[in-house]
Amino acid sequence: MAEVLSQSQIDALLNAARNGEMDLSASAEKKSEKKYRKYDFNSPRKFTKDRLKMISGIFENYTRVINSRINGLLHTTCEIEVESVEEQRYYEFSNALSEGDVLALADIELPDGEPTDDTPVLFHYSTALMLNMMDRLMGGEGDGTVHTPDGYNFTDLELRLYESIVRDMIHILGGSWENYIDLDFTLRRVETNPTLVQLIGLDETVVIVGISIRFANGSGRMSICLPGMKLTNIFARINALNQAGRGSGEDNSGEIMDILRDSSLELTAELGRTTVKLQDIYFLNVGDVLDLGHPASEPIYLYVGGKPWFDGKLGTQNNTMAVKIGETYHNQGRRDK
Repeated sequence: MAEVLSQSQIDALLNAARNGEMDLSASAEKKSEKKYRKYDFNSPRKFTKDRLKMISGIFENYTRVINSRINGLLHTTCEIEVESVEEQRYYEFSNALSEGDVLALADIELPDGEPTDDTPVLFHYSTALMLNMMDRLMGGEGDGTVHTPDGYNFTDLELRLYESIVRDMIHILGGSWENYIDLDFTLRRVETNPTLVQLIGLDETVVIVGISIRFANGSGRMSICLPGMKLTNIFARINALNQAGRGSGEDNSGEIMDILRDSSLELTAELGRTTVKLQDIYFLNVGDVLDLGHPASEPIYLYVGGKPWFDGKLGTQNNTMAVKIGETYHNQGRRDK
């Protein structure tokens, strides 16, 4: 209960304020003092905000891909968005799982065919969401009014459907990383009781991506658990690829020119141009002469890619018609003449 001041105490406070004996600025400074978030040195952050923002952008692209895939598979419309991208400890993710939850374990393969490590990427779909999708896949309407009991256990048939849906959604995740690195995601297995299996160290750093999926008559959440060490290896490979890409332009110029020198181009010599009626062409016979309107003493043009690059003089060499190069058009303006 707050202390009640007497009238004499109130008068004393007012007199002190009038005489300047009370320091009001100190209380104002206390109110305006900024509050900072405490840093936990026992569990330091491994990924910067830029890295988490990069992961968020990757999965934003992923949601657009699986949105069209789910709409085509289930013949319905849904809304999918990334709700959160957070760095946590694995036990925070593990403690949120119940005994009846199902996890999909996926492996990542790098471009050279070498797996990053044996630690899997974990995919968790809420039970109500998966039952809704299975019902739609089998021709139902995905009725969301049916209550799903806590600790619901999937049947063998439902697990096969679960695996079929998840396998496709995991496989297309690699396309969302293609702007940074080529990764292949493959389904390892489906774990029906993850609470009894130690998949990742409890204190290991992970990044949890939360994605919400909403249908017209139901909704659910998909959570993707990315192990910290696996992400660290991937980011290191991305940095190496970026550094190699920045320094490779000048070093590979000679190799590029060698490839271009061996390429083939069509070279066309134009003797002249004329216009002939279709009726005249119909009555042409062997021995007839067409006037090309080009004097024999003037040079002819040689075209590369439809542009005049050279001119020359028509003649023969070793009883074969040939053109002797006379002038080269070095600039684009002269080629357009």
